[in-house]
Amino acid sequence: MIFDGHAYCFPSLRGDGGFADRDQLRRHLQQAIATHFQPVWRLRDRAPADATALLDMDDWPSLSSLRDAGFRAAGLGRFEWTADGEDYAKQYLPPSIEDMAYPPERLIAEMDYAGVDKALLHRTPYLGVGNDFVADCVARFPDRLLGLAHVEEWRVAPEPEASIAAVETAVRRQGLSGLQFLPPQLNLYGQRGPWDGPELRPFWDGVAALDIPVFFSLKDRESPPLESYLTELETLDRWMVRYPDVKVVMTHGLGWRMFMDGDGISFPSEAWKPFENPNLYLQLLFPIALGAVWDYPMSQVRPAIEECVRRIGADRLMWGTDMPIVTRFWSYRQNIDFIRRYCDFLSSDELDAILGGTTARLLSVGQAPG
Repeated sequence: MIFDGHAYCFPSLRGDGGFADRDQLRRHLQQAIATHFQPVWRLRDRAPADATALLDMDDWPSLSSLRDAGFRAAGLGRFEWTADGEDYAKQYLPPSIEDMAYPPERLIAEMDYAGVDKALLHRTPYLGVGNDFVADCVARFPDRLLGLAHVEEWRVAPEPEASIAAVETAVRRQGLSGLQFLPPQLNLYGQRGPWDGPELRPFWDGVAALDIPVFFSLKDRESPPLESYLTELETLDRWMVRYPDVKVVMTHGLGWRMFMDGDGISFPSEAWKPFENPNLYLQLLFPIALGAVWDYPMSQVRPAIEECVRRIGADRLMWGTDMPIVTRFWSYRQNIDFIRRYCDFLSSDELDAILGGTTARLLSVGQAPG
């Protein structure tokens, strides 16, 4: 079974995305696009530029740092804004996303063509909030798609009971398969403390009682980035000790770009500490992070994959893609062949686990829950 452990569907990014109004979605998009590594260019002559007109970079983790620049979802996967009479653009989505939406039918068509059997839909607020849209995607293609629940992270501390109820409804009634939690979203609303603190504990107690996996999307939440990221790993370690019965997934990977070292990746010893806990799984998403740096088939990351297999084990590694966003670099089939054809150090059993078996087992797909 080929099981993409990390894909997306999303409503129109020109709408409200499930927020109370369109401006809330726009603000989340503006902060995310401003801080993303994709290049900026001036529309008039395609000259290289920057995103400083969008955000006060001295306070980049906060929505309060946004600047008025007429930021807009222009179309063809592109976001544009205006500063001093000039228009600028950043290509975050591939140009094929012409209408700035990605319904499940498009993902299924890509899956059919690439030979992907199932996919797990992930979440991030700048692609929409609320669980209805993702639950509808899963309901329309129940044999092909699974989805993660989400609750706005910044609402958890002030509204713990409502937040727990939203997750429970998404899982028990809407058929979603786990929770995705993105700690950097707390910073957008000035909540800079650790996400395992006492004010979030009632929520986590309720989530743990649901007996579902929790997918954490960890990254640096403030400067300096490496120190911040390692602090997040320490928080994850504490969280898992407090909730020893919960299966946990670190989404996207292990800070691949942060640990680039010349023509390879070098990890500090602190990065491996959380994986001493057997409940922690790791997603392998190299092309979305490094596709702009190294060409297919990205032989530079083979040693990193070998190290992940050696230290963690293939039975806790999950292949994913970030479809459709990753196709700004590689095709869907290349995302598979990168592992299937060019990681010849993997045994048949290890390959099967990474390309789908681990994800299927974690989500009890094709087996009785337990």
